[in-house]
Amino acid sequence: MASDTVATRSGGTPGGRRRPVSSRTGLTVLAVVVSLISLFPVLWMVTSSFKTRTTVTDGNLIPRDFTFDNFVYVFTEVPFARYLWNSFFTSAVITVVALFFHSMAAYALARLRFPGRDKLFGAIFATLLVTPPVVLIPLFMVARQLHLLDSYAGLIVPAVFNAFGIFLLRQFYLQLPRELEEAAVVDGCGHWRVYWNIVLPMSRPILSALAIFFFLANWNAFVWPLVATSDQDLTVVQLGIASFQTQYGSNWNYILAAATVAALPMLLLFFAFQRQIVESVKTSGLK
Repeated sequence: MASDTVATRSGGTPGGRRRPVSSRTGLTVLAVVVSLISLFPVLWMVTSSFKTRTTVTDGNLIPRDFTFDNFVYVFTEVPFARYLWNSFFTSAVITVVALFFHSMAAYALARLRFPGRDKLFGAIFATLLVTPPVVLIPLFMVARQLHLLDSYAGLIVPAVFNAFGIFLLRQFYLQLPRELEEAAVVDGCGHWRVYWNIVLPMSRPILSALAIFFFLANWNAFVWPLVATSDQDLTVVQLGIASFQTQYGSNWNYILAAATVAALPMLLLFFAFQRQIVESVKTSGLK
């Protein structure tokens, strides 16, 4: 009995067996290792963008010859600022319009009662199972018939509708207390006023997270802008980097400088709003 007490006080278990290492410690170590592995390519890209052409592939993480000439070259030899503006404009418009329509659709699917509501939501949710390459050719044919190719409308309109936003917002609205909406209805508010004055202000956390998701996704868009545009004035930043790599295939210092300029705003945006993203994902599936 005394030996069992001594073993317990010393951190062991009766019989001389040690307690297993805490699972939390193991998960923390695993998270740190995975984070470092994920961060290394980004760090290598940023540091290599300050290297010269002769040292960009030397394998060293720290530049030996530190230079800003790569960034000067990117902004002077190609209209990279125009590419950045095109990506920012299309991403911003898509984000605002998508959040507006998605929130209305999600509110109707969560609160309004009408025939076929559940089947409609099931059909919308089923579109998440369809991969983008499957609808690429039909979408191109529809856009051509509507004369949307080589225009901002052709970049914006097809990207507005996304079942992911409707699903996430609907799950969030199902958690909202009905008492506030019922009190507003008693006071004489209609569905539109309840949605605009009560539901939308309460949806700021999930809308903030979805705004980051939509903006990042459309900032990194490549396939649809490649198919829908051939006008150089409508080139987005990802296509600009791709064409830059084709033109200067061996000049990796210029390519990495352009990639750093394109990635830096998104990295800052993600780190600034990572808490909202994690919280929205954690709570959207709970009811």
